[in-house]
Amino acid sequence: MGSKKKAFAVIIPALALVTSACQVTPGGAAGPQPGQSTPAAGSDLDGGQLDDVKNPGDPNGGGQQPGDGQQSPPPGDGQQSPPPGDGQQPGDGQQSPGDGEQPGDGEQPGDGQGNDQGDGQGNDQGDGQGDGQGNDQGDGQGDGQGDGQGDDQGDGQGDDQQVEIPELREDQYVPIQQAPRVRRPRATRRGSTGVFNVGDCGTNEGQAHSNPDNVVAAPGVVNGAHHVHDYVGNLDTDAFSTDETLAAAGTTCESGDKSTYYWPVLRLRAGEDASDRAEQNRIDGNIGSIVEPTEARLEFLGNPRSRVTAMPPFLRMATGDAKAVTNGLQNAKAQWTCTGFEERAFTDRYPLCPEGSLVTRVLNFASCWDGQNTDSANHRDHVAFPDERTGACPEGTQAVPQLRMTLTYDVPAEPLAFALDSFPESGHDPVTDHGDFINVMGEELMQQVVTTINGRKSRRGGQGGGQGQGQPTEQPAAPTEEPAAPTEEPAVPTEEPADPSQEPAPPSEEPATRNQQY
Repeated sequence: MGSKKKAFAVIIPALALVTSACQVTPGGAAGPQPGQSTPAAGSDLDGGQLDDVKNPGDPNGGGQQPGDGQQSPPPGDGQQSPPPGDGQQPGDGQQSPGDGEQPGDGEQPGDGQGNDQGDGQGNDQGDGQGDGQGNDQGDGQGDGQGDGQGDDQGDGQGDDQQVEIPELREDQYVPIQQAPRVRRPRATRRGSTGVFNVGDCGTNEGQAHSNPDNVVAAPGVVNGAHHVHDYVGNLDTDAFSTDETLAAAGTTCESGDKSTYYWPVLRLRAGEDASDRAEQNRIDGNIGSIVEPTEARLEFLGNPRSRVTAMPPFLRMATGDAKAVTNGLQNAKAQWTCTGFEERAFTDRYPLCPEGSLVTRVLNFASCWDGQNTDSANHRDHVAFPDERTGACPEGTQAVPQLRMTLTYDVPAEPLAFALDSFPESGHDPVTDHGDFINVMGEELMQQVVTTINGRKSRRGGQGGGQGQGQPTEQPAAPTEEPAAPTEEPAVPTEEPADPSQEPAPPSEEPATRNQQY
């Protein structure tokens, strides 16, 4: 027994030495002491909000970092430390394998660690990082970038960022003789071919009513257009106009029409802008002196395939696209032509007119209404243009009077001499020409418009003289008269047989003569 006690006395200190040696981690780095909590690396970067996204380990390739409150494995459990740089993170509150287990209990090292650390780490890091980080980046960044950036680019980018203004080019000015021919659908017998001329509404003499607002496209926004508009008709129109203020306002139209008609101004580029908005105009890239139209003719036309019905009060419409340079040409409807050459027109070029001819802008509006709405989000969906080939309105819409604005200008027939006001990024491109309209006619005047357009039956009757629509009215009449000519042609053969019947008469008289002679 004495020898056994001596042996135990030697073995116990030896075991103590082995135990202390096992507490040193590989690589010489001191591991956490039992019961000591180690903070998660990087938790101070975002105020401790790293519960879902686990730290992948030390950037220098160090070993794994224990999670919050994680207990280090007790010495002697046989667990091998993971190789440095493996980046594994135990789950929050994960218990280390073998807690309270005595070495030599027969359990294989790593069983507990594999299950707990695998499940904990997989769930926390996979679900947490996938959902938290994925949702934040996918949903947050996606929504913010998609919706926010889209809206900013559409409406507000011009206010916050300096926009590069494209330069006008000489090749944007082309002689009118080179313009393509204008195609118009031929009217049918069921069509409405009358024309209502609104009458004299002025030409906005002296820029008495002009501003850079657009109450149709950007209500409540001062300088919402970033270019100056000419107005005729309603005297109240600005960014803050409402149906009530428009109805209560006066008008420049002699007919009493209180509707709002407006379009971007035309400028002589070499002229001087003496207006009180000159500095803002310069910032928006619109320079030069504003040219007053020599005439602003406002007409309402019919539909070549059907009668028209009345427009609803306060119907809002826009034609053309002020951003056609960036949006594409699908809504570019304005025509550029010259007086005396109306059968030819450009959409994307300024016309150079011969001497004695005036630059002319023709703005035709949509005339097929959905029958319900007076406006829509994009100011287009509630109205549509008739089919370009047939003139028929799309299914589900009805024909209303078609507004046509015809504006003429006396400007030099020289490249770069004149240009349209536009958004800065549109660079005064003629393809961005456009116009806007709000119907404030009143029921009685609108009914007069409809009656004039639908009720015209003679070629030269009806209000407005028929300059815009008179030619199409006479063109359908020609085919009606052409079949009449063949009807008269058979009458000639009918008379021709009569001549042979008369020819025998002289022989019947000749024998009598002969009888007399003989």
